Amino acid sequence: MAKDRFAEVESAIDRDWIYRILQEMILIRSENPFDDPAREGYREQEMADYLAGHLSGFGLQVEMRAVRPGRPNVFGVMNGSRGQSALMLAGHMDTARTTGYPEAYTVQVADGKMHGRGACDMKAALAAYLGVVKALKETGTRLKGRLIVCGIVDEEYQMLGSKAIGQSGRMADQGIIGEPTHLRVCPSNKGRVSTKIVTRGRAAHSSVPEKGVNAIVQMSKVIQSFGGYNQELLGRTPHPLCGHGRFTPGVIHGGVQVNMVPDTCELEVDRRTLPGETRESIYAEFHERIRGAAAGDPDFVYEITDPTWLIAPNDISPEEPVVRALRAAHCDLFGKDPGVEAFVAGSDAPYVGFPTVICGPGSIAQAHTTCEFVDLQEVADAARIYLHAALQLLS
Repeated sequence: MAKDRFAEVESAIDRDWIYRILQEMILIRSENPFDDPAREGYREQEMADYLAGHLSGFGLQVEMRAVRPGRPNVFGVMNGSRGQSALMLAGHMDTARTTGYPEAYTVQVADGKMHGRGACDMKAALAAYLGVVKALKETGTRLKGRLIVCGIVDEEYQMLGSKAIGQSGRMADQGIIGEPTHLRVCPSNKGRVSTKIVTRGRAAHSSVPEKGVNAIVQMSKVIQSFGGYNQELLGRTPHPLCGHGRFTPGVIHGGVQVNMVPDTCELEVDRRTLPGETRESIYAEFHERIRGAAAGDPDFVYEITDPTWLIAPNDISPEEPVVRALRAAHCDLFGKDPGVEAFVAGSDAPYVGFPTVICGPGSIAQAHTTCEFVDLQEVADAARIYLHAALQLLS
């Protein structure tokens, strides 16, 4: 890619337009409905309509694919001149809930930051993608490869949108998802297996506890079985970017009333997984520990439920062209190679069906908080980085 060509297209990036688009997106309430029925404000339909309107206005081929009623993925395709490789700029349209956040939709700009739900997670990246398309169109730039802009549903819960993309067949050769990384380049992230461990006992009156089997006491054996587990995980060979897996008991419930021997106790646990670890391998570790702690107790009965959360880790090679393109963009724009690191949260990346890297404006520290914001300079820089990478990969 000729540097003068990039400079020409970059000059067409309209920061003020991108900021206005971001503000308008934040004002579109698109909270994830989770297990509730999808309805206005708690679905992605309105965000999908907004994205589709801008993408079609720029002359892209636009398609919506319903994942659930009122919850479509949206795709805008800028076809290349030679039908060569395709790059997808993707991001989720849903946001976290706004409980306890009365200012969530009172968009404010102060000290170079825009505040509001979805500002960094991740409508900022979606606005930057539109800024890239606008710059390409206004400069008459014709790419050899295809550029796809994609809005995805349900990242905040079950990743239904990205799973649907992966199940539909390979749509692109490389992908970027602009989750908030402070523009760091993240080809890997940990996964997550959360599940409930349930102990079963036998109810009895508390005046004759020997007539029953106390499920809470039995659960204490489960808890003890995980003693030293994190130390063991820290002793294993780390992933070069993600480090070590981690384990946390998070929620416990048991008993009905104080004068009754409880017959059920439930512990929900969270295991952060590394690339290469699977649900099956994690469950095998859990079973081995629990059975060892309860050996010799004929009254010990337990089960491990299906996962309450199951998020795959992402792990693509740092040598993937999209990773190298983002690093080269940093070098050319900011004079420094940022290297690569792991994204700390889960993402849609492992599900879309092609190598995808995480790189976007904002900080994960502000995501899901009651004071969400994004630095506007980072939003503009994100557009520049994505444009640079697209020109490298598709010209």
